[in-house]
Amino acid sequence: MSRLLSYGDAINEAHRIALEKDPKCFLIGQGVNNPWFVGRTTTGLADEFGAERVMDSPVSEAAMTGACIGAAMAGAHPVVFHPRMDFMYLTLDQIINHCASWNYMFNGKINVPIVIRGIVNRGGEQGAQHSQSPFGIYANIPGLKVVTPATAKDAKGLLLAALRDPDPVIYIDDRWLYEVEDDVPEGDYETPIGRANILREGSDLSIVAASFMVKEAIEAADELAKEGISTEVVDLRTIKPVDMETVNNSVKKTKRVVIAIAEWYFSSVAASIAEGVYKEHYKELHSPVELVTLPDAPAPASQSLEEAYYPDRKTIINASKYVMQYG
Repeated sequence: MSRLLSYGDAINEAHRIALEKDPKCFLIGQGVNNPWFVGRTTTGLADEFGAERVMDSPVSEAAMTGACIGAAMAGAHPVVFHPRMDFMYLTLDQIINHCASWNYMFNGKINVPIVIRGIVNRGGEQGAQHSQSPFGIYANIPGLKVVTPATAKDAKGLLLAALRDPDPVIYIDDRWLYEVEDDVPEGDYETPIGRANILREGSDLSIVAASFMVKEAIEAADELAKEGISTEVVDLRTIKPVDMETVNNSVKKTKRVVIAIAEWYFSSVAASIAEGVYKEHYKELHSPVELVTLPDAPAPASQSLEEAYYPDRKTIINASKYVMQYG
């Protein structure tokens, strides 16, 4: 049975189920009891499960992440979260040189079943060190899986799937989605990692999106429908590995595609998907592949600049009309 639940509350519910069912699971991060840091995603968990399993950590990103990687190698199932994804840069040695590589280096004899949860904190005039979304850095690393849920249903299902995966998973949630509600099943279920989802079917144009840009894509598709443009919306859900089969099947049908991911363009997930689309469909595309990404600049700190910096449904609509003028 499903009921209406917010994205933030769905994450909280997934944490609770994991802690209840798996005695090896624990949660650690800065501000675990502070809604200013994590919204409602961890509210009440420390009271319910105790400070030994839901831990508010010191401000030491590398030490906290490294300790959890070691715990995972020893058999635990940790979730380590960073309330500002920007500060995960301090953990890159632990994540890239150690966490992502151990299974390969030890010939599959050691797994690192850890979930590293990075929260994107866009906007709010907090500037470049508190508002960035470096998706491509983590998607570039062999040995990591990277999930970017866009709906409350998948926020819960992907977190539970990540916690049961034998490999390290980077789980990226976005504050701009925390209050968005949709139907979320009760109880325990998993959203498959590595499988995209068609949220809306269409015939004229494919919009391939991730994270909060999925919401903007759905709103853009509603507006485009008023002008007679039938738009298919593909929610990637996972950006490493990318479900290119679903993407290519959609593009094969529509012959036009806009890729919308709020990340920097150069060396981006969006650019990699575009390359894959061109390779598969270059003879049949009706238009160039259009990308909607962030400007090549750090996140600004003033509200007026933020409004210009972050793409939204209007940006997607303009990109969609651009590709529709071909053929």
